[in-house]
Amino acid sequence: MSEQITFAHHGHILTNTAVWSPDSRWIIFDTRSDPAGNVFDGQTIERVNVETRENQLLYHSKNGACCGVVTCDPIMGQIVFILGPENPTPDWQYGPYHRQGVIVDPARPMIARNLDARNVTPPFTRGALRGGTHVHVFSADGRWVSFTYEDSVLAKFSEETQEHEINLRNVGVSIPAGPVHVPSTYPRNHDGEYFSVLVTRTTAHPTPGSDEIRKAFEDAWIGTNGYLKPDGARQKRALAFQGEVLDSHGNFFPELFVLNLPEDLTQPGDGPLAGTTTRRPFPPKGVEQRRLTFTSQQKFPGLQGPRHWPRCSPDGLQIAFLMKDDRGIVQIWTISPNGGTPKQITTNPWSISSAFSWTPDGKAIAHVMDDSVCLTRVSDGQTRRLTPKTTPENAPRPEACVISPDGQMIAYVQQVASDGGTFNQIFVQRL
Repeated sequence: MSEQITFAHHGHILTNTAVWSPDSRWIIFDTRSDPAGNVFDGQTIERVNVETRENQLLYHSKNGACCGVVTCDPIMGQIVFILGPENPTPDWQYGPYHRQGVIVDPARPMIARNLDARNVTPPFTRGALRGGTHVHVFSADGRWVSFTYEDSVLAKFSEETQEHEINLRNVGVSIPAGPVHVPSTYPRNHDGEYFSVLVTRTTAHPTPGSDEIRKAFEDAWIGTNGYLKPDGARQKRALAFQGEVLDSHGNFFPELFVLNLPEDLTQPGDGPLAGTTTRRPFPPKGVEQRRLTFTSQQKFPGLQGPRHWPRCSPDGLQIAFLMKDDRGIVQIWTISPNGGTPKQITTNPWSISSAFSWTPDGKAIAHVMDDSVCLTRVSDGQTRRLTPKTTPENAPRPEACVISPDGQMIAYVQQVASDGGTFNQIFVQRL
């Protein structure tokens, strides 16, 4: 049974994961106005009670800032989201390298604490970043936070030479090893509660046919307790992400990568954690970046379909992602964090058309397909339609299809027309 649970005449945007409170009673959302959330103009972070429909305001931005892309800590229920610059100026407007992550405790609404510190003037500060963070997601134990990042210091460079790098999207992690204090040598510098580092390596000019990447994006934690390596050792903390490679024919496309993370991210690797005036922050000692998929010889190479984040089964055995089959239909595939041959899960005649999520027991994946919310059993790829097929204009939106922690509900967004206009509204499908 599907139920509409929001009704206000404004936008309701769900992030692609972690939109539920740990007790499965509340759904958190932001209020960006356009259906896809591409316009970053939301000013509030809110939550709605699934049973009572009570709506609570958790944060209201101020001084010209906007906020959005909120996710929830799976243990304590804190929320983390993007905050744009307050008092924006012509040289510091909202953008990929002018945003930050902030944390709010729902028990103390309206009080935002800085997740990541920022220092854009040398000497740079260890544990601080020099740009903007985006799509913050807590690890399964609620302690670490992953994000994507772009660099303000390098954004001024338009072409890479041996003397400097340029701004490229990367993946980073914040850990509770702070606070990090930075000097007030620039108005946009600020302290942060967490110690933040970059964990991926990118280059503007990947070697054709190599595992080098031009962009790292769409990251996701692997397993609730990491995964087992072939030697039986447990990799407790790891991330999957999409990395843009260059094939031998000069074509760029995304492949799936994995990052093995050491328990201590505060130790420098082969360069300073804070970077330099011409180099982005270097990954900490012990970070391993490894490619999982090699699809250049396929009819449709690379990960395909709607914007999506790879998602790992809770047991850490299978990372799910989207890719086209030889018919050009987007299907769900899985691969082990250790690599190997990808396994095609779905064989449906319609493409998967949304981001997706696993059930807590790891037996099924929720997604949108053929204008319906669906549930696919991973063991045999059988897909069950949960909501009636609608017109494309009224179909569940592709940005989110998120199963509750108790495994009993799926949250998604659908546009609904009313006297005040047409707005995204949040729906819940009960299983």
